[in-house]
Amino acid sequence: MGKGDTRNEDQPGGKRGEMIVVCSAKGGIGRTVMAVNLAVALTKKNIQIGLLDGSFQFGDVALALDLHPTFTIKDIAENIESMDRYTLAGFLIQHSSGVKVLAAPERPEYADLVTPALIDRACDLLLSHHDYLIVDTGAGLQEKTLQFIEKADQIFVLTTLEMTAIKNTKLMLETLEVLGYKDKVQLIINRSTMDSVIKAPDVPDILGVESTIYVPNDFHLVSQSLNIGIPFVMNQAKTETAKAIFKMAEQLISRREISLFQPKQASFIQQLFHKTSKNITSIF
Repeated sequence: MGKGDTRNEDQPGGKRGEMIVVCSAKGGIGRTVMAVNLAVALTKKNIQIGLLDGSFQFGDVALALDLHPTFTIKDIAENIESMDRYTLAGFLIQHSSGVKVLAAPERPEYADLVTPALIDRACDLLLSHHDYLIVDTGAGLQEKTLQFIEKADQIFVLTTLEMTAIKNTKLMLETLEVLGYKDKVQLIINRSTMDSVIKAPDVPDILGVESTIYVPNDFHLVSQSLNIGIPFVMNQAKTETAKAIFKMAEQLISRREISLFQPKQASFIQQLFHKTSKNITSIF
């Protein structure tokens, strides 16, 4: 049984949400833009989406969504042991798209207040209340990023066509394989249409991966999106970059059976009618 199917007594129906961790070997790859737009794209399917800013020193999720959170993950530290998902809801800030965000601390020195126990409890509570939990992380394989990776159902590893990005991504993928997480990894080549000596179709062979997602380059679109705090999947949905994100959201949902889309169990009366009909049919 995969982690995505783990039963959780805190969630109605007992089904745990799916946790997707967005990470990269170096900074400036586009993790936050990916996490934010994917989260918003998933809300188009009328499902509950949580977004956790796991870049605890310099997180930009709130900025990318033009949110001004009253509370951050550090504020739940004192009461985390006794906290349930209803209490936690008061510490989340809801975006107009419906995405519920647990923001990173407002100052880098507060990152030390985010302990492994706090991360575990916060993730479990968020997963009990959402169909998907998207986690943005810091660059590299920091201790807290590794904790998210261990809990993840899927690990989205972002790279670009830059030589340094490819080199460091290869090292990251090798490390994740050694740690036993290879089956959870999905490689995403961001800015795949940018000018580069390395061509996007060559990257899977270079990195030794089979499944690859390509997100085209649109620097102006992404830059404007960050500057105004509006995810481009909301106001520029017809662009090729937005279409790539929506396709990712579709693929995620198609791979996971969410109780919202499962057929409802027939009522007692319906079952009885079905049995009676079968008996009458058998007579003839």
